[in-house]
Amino acid sequence: MITLCINQTSTDPYFNLAAEEYFLKNFQEDFFMLWRSRPSVVVGKHQNALAEINHEFVHENQIPVARRLSGGGTVFHDPGNVNFTFIRNVTNISEVNFKVFTVPVVEALKKLGVEAYTTGRNDLLIDGKKISGNAEHVHRNRVLHHGTLLFDSRLAALKGVLKVDLSKFEDKAVQSNRSEVTNIANHLPKPISVGEFTDFIFGEISQNYTEFKVYEPTTEDLEAIKKLSIEKYQTWDWIFGYSPRYRFTNKLETENGEIQISLLVEKGHIAEVGISGLIHPEFAQKIEKILLGCRHDFRYLETKITTADVISEAERKTMNSFLRFLF
Repeated sequence: MITLCINQTSTDPYFNLAAEEYFLKNFQEDFFMLWRSRPSVVVGKHQNALAEINHEFVHENQIPVARRLSGGGTVFHDPGNVNFTFIRNVTNISEVNFKVFTVPVVEALKKLGVEAYTTGRNDLLIDGKKISGNAEHVHRNRVLHHGTLLFDSRLAALKGVLKVDLSKFEDKAVQSNRSEVTNIANHLPKPISVGEFTDFIFGEISQNYTEFKVYEPTTEDLEAIKKLSIEKYQTWDWIFGYSPRYRFTNKLETENGEIQISLLVEKGHIAEVGISGLIHPEFAQKIEKILLGCRHDFRYLETKITTADVISEAERKTMNSFLRFLF
């Protein structure tokens, strides 16, 4: 069967994730695709998005958060990170394993003088440091396998995005494995640009197929992908609302003593609120009334507090300072 090969030009993370789903579910051909995105953090399908990201860092640096179709852990994307996608038809899902898709990548890197290898898990390493995380999704008789290639990524930003306090969250979501990482560019015998690297990998892997065709998405393809991006991948319900049920707990040290809070969150909305410690009971009740039913989302709660008519202006100022305590 012919394999359609795409060297994607879009750097929109939502569009790129939607493109994977579109080609998976609307075509019969096999695919190989390379793509890069602007700075963004992408969580796995079964993860608790808030538990995987450094909310303050993401908020202050205006880094978009996205959720992909496959499982696995959270990854950081930026233009220095090259993503690869394979979509393949199979007669039996059990015949497919990660090695089928990672070996061509390892062989291509070897031709550049880079000795990468797999530990047998879902990653690729150089000298014990991670350069690639991989994940899969199965749709009927088709498998989508994708992975990252840290070529010249901003590793400081990657660490900042993923530095979280997991003690605040109690859930059954898939958690990421934090690993030491490195950039491929640091291990090349001769320096090349990320564009040259992308073109090389695209050419090497495309040539592995006996029948391949460089595919240019049609106007109809692009419109359908954009529609899917807007209606699914950019929505709060998919990015945060899809997170499994979780309990969030935190404590705040004040001049008067400690305040404890507990939130039960279902489908991204606050279903239960518990506030205890050295806080006036009437004020605690007002906070609970405002929070119940709200999205567990910083900007959403900020707006709710600003417009709430059950609190005084003095209480509003206290609640605004209290907001960071909820994440």
